Amino acid sequence: MSEQEHAGTRRFGDVVDVRRHGGHVAEVVLDRPAAMNAVSTAMADAIAAACAELSADPTVSVAVLTSSSERAFCAGADLKERNALSDAELLRQRPRARAAYGGVLDLPMPAIAAVGGFALGGGYELALSCDLIVADEAAVVGLPEVSVGVIPGGGGTQLLPRRVGAARAAELVFTARRVPAAEALELGMVDQLVPAGRARGAALDLAERIAANSPVGLRAAKRALRLGHGLDLRAGMEVEDAAWRTIAFSADRAEGVAAFNEKRRPAWPGL
Repeated sequence: MSEQEHAGTRRFGDVVDVRRHGGHVAEVVLDRPAAMNAVSTAMADAIAAACAELSADPTVSVAVLTSSSERAFCAGADLKERNALSDAELLRQRPRARAAYGGVLDLPMPAIAAVGGFALGGGYELALSCDLIVADEAAVVGLPEVSVGVIPGGGGTQLLPRRVGAARAAELVFTARRVPAAEALELGMVDQLVPAGRARGAALDLAERIAANSPVGLRAAKRALRLGHGLDLRAGMEVEDAAWRTIAFSADRAEGVAAFNEKRRPAWPGL
């Protein structure tokens, strides 16, 4: 995989860019517009590599997943490539695909997906792997895998029920239907709806607002939210307490309290 750096943009393979905004926001750009960002093996490798690098960078407070395509955030798996794979090749490719979706899901900082146009199958699963989804009015989302003889394999069967509930997720997966943006917002499949063509800008604006907060606090809050989900209340409170203990005596906590008392904006150490 070739990696190049150009004027603040880091290139992974030929299909993913990582751009920095304002020092603490990283934009991960899916850049395979001719294929509507269909996830090929090469793109899966690039997404995984980009996420691994971001995960190791303590200066990144928020990640935003966007697309260079006007037609689609991501149309899902590259079925043309998949059709050419033997069963053995498909089995060998599976861990590489999982690494891409797992890379987004495991980002330690808050992650936002900016969805414009189609986000179907694996494309919607990339969005589901983020903490928040900003969609524009032209967006269409869904998990249509059973219509081509497979199942959602990028986390869809696990992540969608956590958003919309088990019965609603079953209906969406079993019918394989495509859901327009307005209904997706109503069902909780996306979190914010903006005018067509504005998803990226709105997601970056949201990221900047989030990034104004303590990077240490943001990561601890995400751990608590993720690890505590689905646990009984007592166990969840223990998860929260463990996360609290990781930041209670941090330099960020000391700076936050001092800035509040001195009525100024904090200068987060990030420690």
